[in-house]
Amino acid sequence: MVKRSRIVAFFLLLLLLAGVMGPTIQGIVHNIKLGLDLQGGFEVLYEVKPAKKGDKIDDETLKSTVSALNRRVNVLGVSEPNIQIEGKNRIRVQLAGVKDQNQARKILATQAKLTFRDVNDHVLMDGSDLVQGGAKLTFDENGKPSVAIKLKDADKFKQVTEKVYKMGPPNNLLVIWLDFKEGVDSYKKEAGKADPKFISAAAVNQVFNQTDVSIVGNFTVKEAQQLADLLNAGALPVELKEIYSTSVGAQFGQNALQKTVFAGIVGVAAIFLFMILFYRLPGVIAVITLTVYIYLTLLIFDWMNGVLTLPGIAALILGVGMAVDANIITYERIKEEIRLGKSIMSAFRSGNRGSFATIFDANITTIIAGVVLFVYGTSSVKGFATTLIISILMSFITAVYGTRLLLGLLVYSRVLNNKPGYFGVKKSEILNIAETTDDTEVPTKFDRLDFVKHSKKFFIFSGLLTVVGIIALLTMKLNLGIDFASGTRVEVMSDKPINVQQLNDEFEKLGLKPKDIVLSGDRNNVGVARFIGVLSKKEIAELKTHFKQQYGSEPNVSTVSPVVGKELARNAFIAVLISSIGIIIYVTLRFEIYMALAAIVALLHDAFFIITFFSLTRLEVDLTFIAAVLTIIGYSINDTIVTFDRVRDLMKKRKVKTVDDLKHIVNRALQQTLTRSINTVLTVIFTVVALLIFGSEAIFNFNIALLVGLVCGVYSSLFIAAQLWVVWKGNQLKKGKAKKRPKKELEPQV
Repeated sequence: MVKRSRIVAFFLLLLLLAGVMGPTIQGIVHNIKLGLDLQGGFEVLYEVKPAKKGDKIDDETLKSTVSALNRRVNVLGVSEPNIQIEGKNRIRVQLAGVKDQNQARKILATQAKLTFRDVNDHVLMDGSDLVQGGAKLTFDENGKPSVAIKLKDADKFKQVTEKVYKMGPPNNLLVIWLDFKEGVDSYKKEAGKADPKFISAAAVNQVFNQTDVSIVGNFTVKEAQQLADLLNAGALPVELKEIYSTSVGAQFGQNALQKTVFAGIVGVAAIFLFMILFYRLPGVIAVITLTVYIYLTLLIFDWMNGVLTLPGIAALILGVGMAVDANIITYERIKEEIRLGKSIMSAFRSGNRGSFATIFDANITTIIAGVVLFVYGTSSVKGFATTLIISILMSFITAVYGTRLLLGLLVYSRVLNNKPGYFGVKKSEILNIAETTDDTEVPTKFDRLDFVKHSKKFFIFSGLLTVVGIIALLTMKLNLGIDFASGTRVEVMSDKPINVQQLNDEFEKLGLKPKDIVLSGDRNNVGVARFIGVLSKKEIAELKTHFKQQYGSEPNVSTVSPVVGKELARNAFIAVLISSIGIIIYVTLRFEIYMALAAIVALLHDAFFIITFFSLTRLEVDLTFIAAVLTIIGYSINDTIVTFDRVRDLMKKRKVKTVDDLKHIVNRALQQTLTRSINTVLTVIFTVVALLIFGSEAIFNFNIALLVGLVCGVYSSLFIAAQLWVVWKGNQLKKGKAKKRPKKELEPQV
């Protein structure tokens, strides 16, 4: 009898979800903050140094510096700056959406220390004599912009002007300097030069006893307002040295956002279509739960006030491919139970029960990699890791509990009884229930495939490829980006196709000589130039202005000092090491040490071949490459865990006495999980290929690394991990028998 109440509950639940998500999704998407790589912006990492000899950099100094930087950022009109202390002597500043990046760079690092001097360069007054917040833009009697300042002590100003007045012409000048720390030459040498630190030299023809003073110079309105703002922000208590910076032009950001979102839509649509065609009704349920997953992930991100970066969007799109894994694992289990002759309801229960541990283990290993990425990654990589972790958690909730709830309502309504076709199972595939027992092995399309028989051939093949890879790495090495090799990277975008010679000529006009230039983009309209050494702030400002005038969009510029480059390389190595150790420990606890070691060998195998591929193709290795490697480390073990989980189930049903028993069990496990392995990796490949074809060039190398890793992951799961376990477990079995044999020989004869 059909229980209509469950069907009604199913449709009411769908209406409730649509009613909640429909009206709110637009507001959630609008509220999410975009990172500087999506809306343009500027990021810089400063090393904080003492302003004077003998000063120390402590927590209090760092906090006061952050406070001063925040006041300066307010001048720029950036709504939500991100200024954070890192370590003992570093501060990272992220300004997404800042319009004038050259101005931002100047305002942040300029000391803005105002000094009043005589012609002999003696400091008579400085910024500490100003009333805080007392500077403002004014206009002199001729209508020229000037800066009005308010002094704390009129009597002190009287003494200063009196001293200068007595020096007589032409030495009766009060020279005003801004932010001048080094030894100063005579103002006469500097006057008339385009030195922004020299403000003015006013003749003192009388003694002033007042607190209101005007600074008059050849200012524009913008320059006068900027000076007033800097004086109000106060002097920095330290010196700031740039050791890492990156800036993204607004047009680059908008272009990357549009392309990546479109790629995501294409990839997700391909997954939805695949699930419906391959899994029928459960596929439709998967589409519903995946839609809820996307909504919840964005909602949590909004609640966290997180910043969505370009790698973060890629993680969200990849998350859809990973989220569907749980559905595939569950649905394949249900189909197996149906083929064994069980009823739809019984198969649903058994399938959910049998798949839960596999899904849980697979997600935990990916989370381990995500956490390590977050701890050791920089800002954009942290954004990727954050989105990845949220995606995994949300996918577990929606794919496991959401699917069980929705599909369970239909199954328990009994409307699906005797309708295996709704689950993609033909009636001809179902065994006679009278002939089945608990030990019955599920027949598959791959029963004739013997994976273990040719294991030595696969070991030799992988070994040869490893040797080739080692030779390639020793001879060709990696094409390290500035993240690891240090230097400067400039990315120029044009509306029209450009060529290498054209860009070289433009850089020569600026007195710059790039190490190399690589063209990319759909029409070769993006040029990437790398420079040995870190360009100065002045060179970067000139470069940005020049290319914006030449091509209509501001170029992206990134700089990495040798110190930071070494740190990033060290952190990348530590991240891979910790991630591997974490996975070994977890898999050992959940399974056994031999399975853990086999899984790690397979992971290192995958990571090595990604590195080898990049060495042979000369693709640039940057921080997103490391993110891709760690993602593969976390994800490719999913396949291996699915196989080992099935091995563990089969070992409970069949007692292992010989190595042949081990081989049989591993063969059956691989045969039974092959469809699942192919489908789970296929859905992620859909998203990666969509990102490669339609996504932003900024994450092209990241997506290539993922694609290579996914293909290697399937290969290693099928032909390396399980076969290694057979070898090691078989040796353990042989040793165990060898130890028992002598004991029997020593037994007394009756």
